Amino acid sequence: MTATHLTYFHLCHRKLWLFHNGIHMEHNSDLVYEGKLIGEGSYAERADKNRELALELPDGQGSIKIDFFDAATRTVHETKKSDKMEQVHVAQVKFYLWALEVNGIAGAQGIIEYPKLRTRQSVQLEEQDRRDIPRWIKEVEQITSATHCPTLVRKPICKACSYFEYCFAGEEPSV
Repeated sequence: MTATHLTYFHLCHRKLWLFHNGIHMEHNSDLVYEGKLIGEGSYAERADKNRELALELPDGQGSIKIDFFDAATRTVHETKKSDKMEQVHVAQVKFYLWALEVNGIAGAQGIIEYPKLRTRQSVQLEEQDRRDIPRWIKEVEQITSATHCPTLVRKPICKACSYFEYCFAGEEPSV
């Protein structure tokens, strides 16, 4: 279980299963590469004052890596290319905040930054999130441990997905 698993859980269960089972298509995507460049280049000075933080999840469920954590303000900074999947971004940051909390770092907050849009969004861990996140983890485990790949569910995001060619084998999805 990683943050990528949780992100894919919220995007597409098929993508989650494929990724978990070693089918990685992100390296073929110009959109993924562009997002990586934006994340690395938008706040170059951030690496000097923030640190990367690796955390273990409870009960041996895996580990996560937070790229930019400001220990002085207890703030997770997450940079994204666009806000098209804002709810997925919020879920990812809430997952980070939950992981910090279960590792004894309470009271953390998150900020999602969209440099191309020049906007930011604050994220807080709520009581409902504390109940939902362990359920998300269990659902991720159920999906990834299945012997068969989940069926294809056509969504508007399919056309921009790095797994598009794998899922549709060249045919245009009707989404």
